[in-house]
Amino acid sequence: MRPERRQNLLLVLTLAFIAVLGGQLVYVQGIAGPAVAAEALESRLHTVAIPGDRGDIVDAEGEVLATSVERYDIVVNQMLLAQWKSTGDSVEQAATVLAPILGVSVAELAPVLDGQRGYAYVARGVTPEVYREIATQRIPGITAERTTERMYPAGTTAGNIVGFVGRDGNGLAGLEQVLDAELSGTPGRMTYEQGRRGQRIPAGGLDEVPAVPGRTVHLTIARDVQYMAQTLIDTGVLSTGAQWGAIQVLDVESGEILALADSGTVDPNTPGDTPADLRGSRSSSVIYEPGSTAKAITMAAVLEQGITTPTAQYQVPDVYTTENGQSFKDSHPHALLNLTATGIFAESSNTGTVMLGEQLPRQVRHDYLAKFGLGQVTGVGLPGEEPGLLHDADSWDGRSQYAVLFGQAVSVTTLQATQVFATLANGGVRVQPHLVKGWSDADGVFHAAQVPEPTRVVSEETADTVVRMMESAVAEGTGSNASVPGYRIGGKTGTAQAFEGGGVIKNVASFIGVAPVDDPKIVVNVVLYDPKTSIYGGAVAAPLFAEVTQYALQYLGVPPSGTPVDLLPSTWE
Repeated sequence: MRPERRQNLLLVLTLAFIAVLGGQLVYVQGIAGPAVAAEALESRLHTVAIPGDRGDIVDAEGEVLATSVERYDIVVNQMLLAQWKSTGDSVEQAATVLAPILGVSVAELAPVLDGQRGYAYVARGVTPEVYREIATQRIPGITAERTTERMYPAGTTAGNIVGFVGRDGNGLAGLEQVLDAELSGTPGRMTYEQGRRGQRIPAGGLDEVPAVPGRTVHLTIARDVQYMAQTLIDTGVLSTGAQWGAIQVLDVESGEILALADSGTVDPNTPGDTPADLRGSRSSSVIYEPGSTAKAITMAAVLEQGITTPTAQYQVPDVYTTENGQSFKDSHPHALLNLTATGIFAESSNTGTVMLGEQLPRQVRHDYLAKFGLGQVTGVGLPGEEPGLLHDADSWDGRSQYAVLFGQAVSVTTLQATQVFATLANGGVRVQPHLVKGWSDADGVFHAAQVPEPTRVVSEETADTVVRMMESAVAEGTGSNASVPGYRIGGKTGTAQAFEGGGVIKNVASFIGVAPVDDPKIVVNVVLYDPKTSIYGGAVAAPLFAEVTQYALQYLGVPPSGTPVDLLPSTWE
């Protein structure tokens, strides 16, 4: 080929090649440019989550019971770290610097830092102080991610109520579980550009959506009263040899629970130290026959129905046989007693209670038990709450129809029993007992919890009369150990039974009382499950009642009773 033809051919090929390149350049930059740039940007973007801090749980005075503290997870980009030092072993040198800060050995840390991974955890949940010290070392490839750790400053105090969270931060027990949606924050996110080895590009784009913290839950619990109640019930369980015990302190008018104490309460900081079946609240999950404390319902019913009056006179035997041949005994043999209705209640007479209560039609007996809250959950808001057992009146056998009058053939939780006395102390109006006062948002705005409308159960006159009769039970009857100096106290002892598997029967001793009788403010319930020193509530539960009630009244600033004791007659000649 002649030189000029060769040159022309090369020129054509060169121009064609330039045209192809130019066309490709026009396509990439002019037509496909935005898509290519977006694809490139997408490959460089990295998004990390910003945790939304979990809301606090605080007591009635704002004292923190559960909170989330700032922590950091230390992360390594092993590829960047490997290029840190031009001489020497970068991994070995980094491990030598970081090991003493993290409190581990160099030999333990070095394998974690070595490798080709762009993302690996070095340590989790370190304190801000540790994180800041690591940051000052400026080791390439070593970064941190903010996280939180749940802490419970009050320890075991209210641990059975507050509950705890799992490793993922979700509630696993107590109010942490029930109110998980309220407490959980909304995570945010941060998106930034990173290089081929995972390093952040300083001048790259940044997009951040801030996290929103969870709501703060305000409880009705008074931490100091709760602590005292827990201390006393732990002492009571130890001194009586009981299997477990519980104490509740309830505000009569509002239904707010000031203390819901269980013995052997879990420490939410270390829940694994407590067996799983003991981490909840027995106050709302364990049922038993209430025994004599349920006589308050019978007495309210017979007064409301006009069957008796507090001063009506009766001759009460130690054994009483009903029309269908069912015989009932008092706790101790005795001669025929001349007792008023008040005396029957104060002396906790089973026979006298049946004599009065059998005049109530069967369905009416059932209806009063139901109106006082038996057979239904209180709605306190704790997981695993039991409704107790209240069978239909038509299903009661010949003995059960009378046994329900003195607290047998029915089962309750300790909180249900407390609610009965709170209803009487509140002038016959039942208010739902509750633990949550309300919530506050991140901006501090408080939202009160919604509580169902109160329900009238008996008339105010009937309720006040039963409370006065309770005062005789303390002053002259089985509850004398429950007296509190300076205050008029009314209450009722209880010796009940709980039926466990395999036919095992356990005794339950209790005392429930109202303080002060002349202006009721609180109801306190003390329960000891299977005590060994005595099965009688007046002997083992009433003294604990006196201590916790005195403390609670002083804590609330309730002045001593301003009226003298005016007891209804309990006997007659």
